[in-house]
Amino acid sequence: MPGTNLTRDEATARAALIDVTSYTVDLDLTLAEQDGVETFGSTTTIAFTCREPAAETFADLVDATVHEVTLNGVALDPAEVYADSRLTLTGLQADNTLVVRADCTYSHTGEGLHHFVDPADGRVYLYSQFEVPDARRVFTTFEQPDLKAPFTFNVTAPAHWKVVSNSPTPEPVPGDSGFATWHFAPTKPMSTYITAIVAGDYYEVQDVYEGAHGVIPIGHFSRQSLKDQLDAEREELVSLTRQSFEFFEREFGFPYPFGKYDQLYVPEYNMAGMENAGTVTIRDEYLPRSRQPRSFYEFRCSVITHEMAHMWFGDLVTMKWWDDLWLNESFAEWACYWAQVEATPYKEAWTGFTNARKQTGYRADALPSTHPIATDMVDLHAVEVNFDMITYAKGASVLKQLVAWVGLQPFLAGLRQYFQDHAYANTEFTDLLSALEKSSGRELSGWAQEWLQTAGTNTLAPAFEVGADGAYTSFAVTQSAPADHPTLRRHRLGIGLYNTNAEGRLVRDDYVEVDVEGERTEIAELVGKTQPDLLLLNDGDLTFAKIRLDPASLATAVAGLSTMDDSLARALIWGAAWDMTRDAEMRATDFVELVLGNIGAETDSWGVSRIPVYAAQAVTVYSAPAGRAALAGQWERGLRKLLENAEPGTDHQLTFARSYAAAAHSDDAAADLEALLDGTLSFEGLSVDSELRWALVNNLARLGRADDARIDAELERDNTITGKEHAAAARAAMPTAAAKDRAWQQAMLDPSTPNETARSVVNSFMRAGQEEVLAPYVDRYLADTAGAIDRLGFHRASVALEFIFPRVLATEETLAKVDDWLENHSAGVDPGALRYVREGRADIARSLAAQAKDAE
Repeated sequence: MPGTNLTRDEATARAALIDVTSYTVDLDLTLAEQDGVETFGSTTTIAFTCREPAAETFADLVDATVHEVTLNGVALDPAEVYADSRLTLTGLQADNTLVVRADCTYSHTGEGLHHFVDPADGRVYLYSQFEVPDARRVFTTFEQPDLKAPFTFNVTAPAHWKVVSNSPTPEPVPGDSGFATWHFAPTKPMSTYITAIVAGDYYEVQDVYEGAHGVIPIGHFSRQSLKDQLDAEREELVSLTRQSFEFFEREFGFPYPFGKYDQLYVPEYNMAGMENAGTVTIRDEYLPRSRQPRSFYEFRCSVITHEMAHMWFGDLVTMKWWDDLWLNESFAEWACYWAQVEATPYKEAWTGFTNARKQTGYRADALPSTHPIATDMVDLHAVEVNFDMITYAKGASVLKQLVAWVGLQPFLAGLRQYFQDHAYANTEFTDLLSALEKSSGRELSGWAQEWLQTAGTNTLAPAFEVGADGAYTSFAVTQSAPADHPTLRRHRLGIGLYNTNAEGRLVRDDYVEVDVEGERTEIAELVGKTQPDLLLLNDGDLTFAKIRLDPASLATAVAGLSTMDDSLARALIWGAAWDMTRDAEMRATDFVELVLGNIGAETDSWGVSRIPVYAAQAVTVYSAPAGRAALAGQWERGLRKLLENAEPGTDHQLTFARSYAAAAHSDDAAADLEALLDGTLSFEGLSVDSELRWALVNNLARLGRADDARIDAELERDNTITGKEHAAAARAAMPTAAAKDRAWQQAMLDPSTPNETARSVVNSFMRAGQEEVLAPYVDRYLADTAGAIDRLGFHRASVALEFIFPRVLATEETLAKVDDWLENHSAGVDPGALRYVREGRADIARSLAAQAKDAE
């Protein structure tokens, strides 16, 4: 709908015309427990002022049936004023009151007010998700971040429910027929997108944080069917929340602004978490049913600290327009890892960031869809398309570089002043930059230009000469950039010199920290130093750049990476090797051998869990087709040996079990999976719990050894929403034409498929070893792309189009078909959909280049 695509120019004009004094929102959720209910009652009263009496503006309301509209006491005909998701408001006065009574629509895709019935017990749960522009699906709004106002919510719902919003939950007022009304106190001024309503038969536990600025109530909520999981996790969740509060209040120099803090673990959630002011919603998968590796808990901690950082950066001080959405997310992403290291037990979080999260930024920045971190968001469609890992992972990395550039204490001094100057207001990036320039004394506009307003990743490599005595006679760092994005940047850079000591360990003997600029930077500090066994650029991971290892350093790494004690240095070397493999500079076979030879001794949990995923990709799409079967066999046998040798009960054992299941293709490996399921094969310390059982069933289905009946039997053991999602994924993995057609209907064509079920199907559809049955889905993908966004909605379609692209069919034939479609058949296709086709095309071209390198 064109009216849903608010432009920046429209928002600027509206903000210049009006100010919002207050919102009062009355929601009627009394029918939510009835079977088949699709709508709820929504009455909104907005008080606002107008600088130009008699002028005209509009309010926003999406997918509603409007019953009454009253402006300044005058009834308006909904048929005349409500069209295309907008309410036209004419003849404005200096002071105005708008009242809109409507029926709004429940969501089943995680946008607006999501309605969920738990299959475990039939209980109903609602939660709101409003970022970027979806508060207008629940109440009438002026849907833009710079029109802040206090909100008063009044919610009528079943009396036995819990109802949570941005203000502390009041005692409900009993009504008729088992219903009650919760009258929430007015909030602080806030943007529409961080308001929240969560309601349903939630389980609740309450704690407090007693800090320097007073007592903050802390609530944790989950579905009743996850009560035991919440109770089991409560101690750590409360501890992490308290640690985060203490850290941020101290470091930001501003007391927590929203009075209470609830964290609600909600089902079928589209993201990790959302920073609704004082009412954070989080995926309920973070209340695990089965054993998980430390990386799982480390990431959950990052979600908790990320969303809490937003309470200051995003909620207290908010961007004027979505141009600066990157700053909200990049800042919270940087701050969450900083807080983890400084305030929680996860002291090596930056290592995990380098091994996992940062790699998503490097990948995104190499795609044809790459864009500057600070993107020109001309309208809401641009926001949807550019809300990605450039925003999160690269943005956080660049802020880490900024901290290194200006120094942590000057950076924090600028932040503190920024929060004081702009509390409860809206800003632009220049406001923050000005505060940081004042606190640091460094000119930052040039830095911002080269880092934030240009795209692409630089590559840094050493260039040196060595004398007869083994010492450097010259040393420089060279910098290059992709031809399409040729910007060379200033980098604050650590350089580490590592040698093997008498105990056979690879340790750092020397370190220099320098500023690098331009194509070549001479490093005088290294001239005269003996060439080490391994030289590491970007030691400490201060900057966002791909690094290259000289041949001697790469050989040292391959031979003895596991002898290096510094986990962050190892992460940088793992990353460099993976970058070189993806860039067709290192053979996929050599990368797989590097992983098999060293991953067993890796100590970082993210390294242990994520690096085998990279190696599996090297096997399935980067290896030369002629040698792929042999490499796949080597990978399968290597994982079996790693599983056998892993210490009982460790993350290594669990990860190698999961990786082995995913790699299994031989009869012997398939028999192992069967035996693990029926208990005739066991490994000391390895619990074959529900999640591992589903991984085994899924991969047996992939191999054609588990049919619908087998999957149904497993679902009887685990008849939960998570079990249903796993079952759908297992059915999608089956290598039959009928199974693939059924899964395709669910994921790509049927808008009624629940969003998390669709995600499970999508992620299990394209499987290596099924090339014959998958071959028709190149043409089918291209044929069904055009209408995907209209058919499924942007979120569902974006997940499907990205992850069901036929990357596993990385052949010249596939590339030619995609190129032909892009050239001759893509006219008129939604730009958001085209993005995923172009990205998939780039991935296939990358795979073909890597295959050619591996064949050398």
